[in-house]
Amino acid sequence: MECGSTEIVMDSIRGERICSICGLVITEHVIDTGPEWRAFTSDERNKRSRVGSPVSCVVPSMGLSTMIGWENRDIYGNKLSPKKRAQIYRLRKWQIRTRSQGSYERNLSHAIRELERLSSQLGIHNGVKESAAVIYRRAIEKKLVRGRSIEAMVAASVYAGSRLRKVPRTLDEIAQCTRVNKKELGRCYRLILRELHISIPIASPVDFISRFSEELKISGKTQQRAIEILNQAKEFGITAGKDPTGLAAAALYISSITEGERRTQREIAEIARITEVTVRNRYKEIVRVLGIKIAV
Repeated sequence: MECGSTEIVMDSIRGERICSICGLVITEHVIDTGPEWRAFTSDERNKRSRVGSPVSCVVPSMGLSTMIGWENRDIYGNKLSPKKRAQIYRLRKWQIRTRSQGSYERNLSHAIRELERLSSQLGIHNGVKESAAVIYRRAIEKKLVRGRSIEAMVAASVYAGSRLRKVPRTLDEIAQCTRVNKKELGRCYRLILRELHISIPIASPVDFISRFSEELKISGKTQQRAIEILNQAKEFGITAGKDPTGLAAAALYISSITEGERRTQREIAEIARITEVTVRNRYKEIVRVLGIKIAV
């Protein structure tokens, strides 16, 4: 600005950006990106709005295509005549056929259904699903799916997506929800990382605390204490090279005792899908290094 001010106002009527101090017109003929219609009620606004659903990689067509509905009614809600209903039925059938005419579309359609099923069983949120769908689409473009099981590649994409979003699931959890064994799942996961050049952050035991606590019905205070124990253990360098699920389970075991919400090693081991021996070994090591007094 000529006056050195940064106080800019927008005059939407004239389409200008003006300095509020000296009155200098900075920009003129600004394009109005809003709708050309007006609405005074929420119902009127919803009827006049012409936007569709957001773009999503979880939908085979990215959410950009249209779909002929199954209601057999016109825009006014009236039932269609038998002749018009037969015509719409034929159009709907041809639309379904044209949407899955190529191998890429058929593969993707099958993979999206598998992704929805696996996501529902694992209870993962939409952000992880989106990341997994993006990874799988990149794998198809790189022709990594050819000659491999779609189910295995989808499961590996879900595992990678959950790691990227810092809501990790273990290989054992994912393998239990699919017909793919853990070895094949790990092989597909390493292939995706190598060929797509994806950088996966190291899983932190803190990321598992909230999920394990929810299943064990542990209070927020006990969760916070477990996180503090893990942070202290990290400072002492005893978390390096250890399985994060075992460390999270041991920290929860210690915090549940110190906060008066005792859970057995067996209960925690079953939730974390590890052995009681692992919980016991990690627990003894953390207690010894941090000098925590436990009344067993």
